[in-house]
Amino acid sequence: MFLRKLETWGLLALLWTCCAGLLFSAPVKRAYTPEDVVKVKSVSAPALSPDGAQIAYVVGSSDYAANKKSTEIYIVPSDRSALPRRLTYSGKSNGSPQWSPDGKTLAFLSERETAKGAQIYLLPLDRPGEARSVTNFPGGISDFIFSPDGNSIIFAARVYPDSPCLDTVSVRDSLKEQSKMKAKVHERLLYRHWDIYSDSKATHLFRLNVSGDSLVDLIPGLEFDALNYWLGSAGREFAVSPDSKWVYFAGNQDPDQAVSYNSEVYRVPLAGGEIEKLTVNPAADNCPRPSPDSRFVAWRSTNRPYYESDQYDLVVMDLKSGSLQNLTAAFDRSVGLIFWSASSDTLYFQAEDQGDSDLFAVARKGGPVIRVLGAELGAGSGYHLDCQAPAGEGFFIFLHRPYAYLSEVARFDRGQGRLTLVTGHNDSLWSQVYVPEGEDVYYTGAGGDHVHGMLFKPVNFDPRKKYPMLVRIHGGPQQMFGRAFRHEYALFTGAGYVVFTCNPRGSTGYGQRFTDQIRGDWGGMVIEDIKKGVRHVLAQNPFIDPKGVAAWGGSYGGFVCNWLEGHNEDGLFAALVSHAGDAEQWSSYGSTEELWFPEWEMFGTPWDNPKLYDNLSPVRYAKKFKTPMLLTHGDLDWRVPVTGSEQMFTALQRLGVPSKFIRFPDEGHWILKPQNNVFWYKSIIEWVDKWCKRSQ
Repeated sequence: MFLRKLETWGLLALLWTCCAGLLFSAPVKRAYTPEDVVKVKSVSAPALSPDGAQIAYVVGSSDYAANKKSTEIYIVPSDRSALPRRLTYSGKSNGSPQWSPDGKTLAFLSERETAKGAQIYLLPLDRPGEARSVTNFPGGISDFIFSPDGNSIIFAARVYPDSPCLDTVSVRDSLKEQSKMKAKVHERLLYRHWDIYSDSKATHLFRLNVSGDSLVDLIPGLEFDALNYWLGSAGREFAVSPDSKWVYFAGNQDPDQAVSYNSEVYRVPLAGGEIEKLTVNPAADNCPRPSPDSRFVAWRSTNRPYYESDQYDLVVMDLKSGSLQNLTAAFDRSVGLIFWSASSDTLYFQAEDQGDSDLFAVARKGGPVIRVLGAELGAGSGYHLDCQAPAGEGFFIFLHRPYAYLSEVARFDRGQGRLTLVTGHNDSLWSQVYVPEGEDVYYTGAGGDHVHGMLFKPVNFDPRKKYPMLVRIHGGPQQMFGRAFRHEYALFTGAGYVVFTCNPRGSTGYGQRFTDQIRGDWGGMVIEDIKKGVRHVLAQNPFIDPKGVAAWGGSYGGFVCNWLEGHNEDGLFAALVSHAGDAEQWSSYGSTEELWFPEWEMFGTPWDNPKLYDNLSPVRYAKKFKTPMLLTHGDLDWRVPVTGSEQMFTALQRLGVPSKFIRFPDEGHWILKPQNNVFWYKSIIEWVDKWCKRSQ
C-alpha cells in the first residue's frame, strides 16, 4: 500500500512538473517583421545634467499612416529611481537637449510653431512653465551649446557669406522661394552634398544672450562652412572653454572643397574678435575639446591628407607653451568621441575594437591606453556610444546597443562593475519578437589573415532542418558591422534564414593595416574574405542549404553585390540584392560630390588611372551576369547616384537575367520614410525567398 502511494505521488509530481514547465516556461516568441521595424522607438542624444542626477534624451517614433517621424524630449533620473518623464508633446521634431550650467533649465531644438526650421527653446525645470523660443533664425539652427558661465548660447546656423545680415538672409530666402525661375547656377564643386543642394550659404557660429536680446556672428565673412560635415559619432565640432573666454571649432576652409579633407582647429574669443588657427596639419583635425582647467585643448587628428578613414589619433595642445603631444600614436585603433576628466588629468575616448565600440582612457601626460567600458561587461558587449560622466567619473552613461535591442540609455558604475539599463522604450516589443544573438565566427581570409564574422540562427531553430542563408555585406567600405542589434538580422532570421555577416578587408576596428588594404583593391582581397567566410560557415554548419545563399549589401556593399554579379562563376550565390551601389567608376566619379574619396581609393582621377577605374567597374563584366538580382536606390542620393543601379538594371534586362529595380523618388542614400521602409524590407525578403527557398 505504501509503495502504491509513493507511485501515485510520483506520478502526480511528474504531471505537475510537466504542467509547470508548460505554464512557466518562456513564451515562444514570434518572428520579427517589416511592420515591426516602424514600431521600434529610437533613443538618442543623451545629456547628463551638471550634477549627474538626471539624463535628458530624445525618443523618435514613426507614424506609419501619416508616413512621418517625430521626436520628443524625455528626462529620467540617472539612478533610475523614477520612470522616464516626457517633456515635449509637439508631434514634430524636438531634439538636441542641453542643460544650462546651473541645471535649472533644459534647452532643445524644435520645429514647433515655425516654418523657419528648428529653433532654440528654453524649458524651466525648477518651476512650472512652458518652453519659450529664444531664436527665430531664418532657415533654422543645426546645433547649439551653453557657455559655461550660463550667460550665452552659441549656435550654428547658415547665412549668405556675402551678406550675413539676418534681414538680408530672410529677404533672399523669400525671393528664392517665390521665384518661378528655379535654375541652379554652379561655379565650383561640392554644389550638392549627400541629399542636399547648395543654397549658397555657409554655416557660421553665433553668440546669443540667454535673454535672446543680443545676437553676434562670431565669424563674419567666413566663406565656407565653419564646421565639418562628418558622418560618424565623434560629437559636435565646436566647444566653449570652461572659463567662457574662447569658442573652439573645426572646419575646412580650403577653396577646393570637393577634393580637400583638410579640416583645421580654430578658436575665436567668445566676446568676438580675430579668429586664431591652432593647427597646421595638412590632414584632418576635428572635434576640439578644451580641458576643464582651460589650459589644454584636445582634438582628433589624422596623418594622411585626403584619406577620410585614416587612423584618428588623440592630440593635446598646451595652450601656454603651444606644444603638441600625440597620446595614442601606439594605439592601433581610431579615436572617436572624446571628453575630459573633471581633474583635467585624463582623457576618455570611444573607439571601435574587434566588433565592439568601447570607452578607453589615457593620461593627459601620456601613458598606456586603458579600456574603461566594454571588457568589464564581458566579450561581445556591443556598442557604447555618446559616453558621458559626472565629475569624478564614478559612473558613465551612454547609449548601449548589444545584440538584444536597439540603443537604450544605460549606466555603468565603475566601483560595482554593474550595468543598469536606465530606459526601455521597446521592452514590450522585444518581449514578443525573436531577436537573434550573434555567434562569433573566425576564419582565415585572403593572404592568411584572420577575419571576424557573426552568425545568427533563425527563429525556432532546429539543427535537423535545412535553412537558406543571407550574407549581409556592410558599406563604407571603411566601416564595421559589430555585436549590435540590426533590423536585418532580426528580419531575416524571422523569415527563416541563417544570417552571416563579416568584417572583411577595409573594415575598421581591426587595426589600420587591415583597413588600408582595400585601397585600389575593391574587387580583390575583400571579395576573397567574404567568399571564404561563406564557404567556412557552409562547411561548419550542415543545417545551411548551400543552394539557398543570397547576398545583400548597401553603398559599398551594393558595389560588392554588383561585383559578385559578374564574379559568381561557381554559383555560390543564388540571388543578390544591391542597394545604392556603384556600377561604373568613371560616371560615378563624375556624379558624386566628395571627390577626395574616389581619388584616394583609386589612386587619382579616372584620367590619371583609367585602367583601375575600368577594372573596378562591375558593369564591365556584364557578359558574366547570370544571378537573379534586385536593385534598390534613392533618386536623391548624391553620394552614390542612381545611375549605378540604372546601368546594372539595363545590362541585366538586356541579357535576360531575372532582375527587378525599385527606385524611391523621395529618398536619399538611406530609405527612411516609414511606408517606403516597410515596402523596401518586404521587397527584399520576397526577392530572396523567390530564389533561395526553391529547394525547400
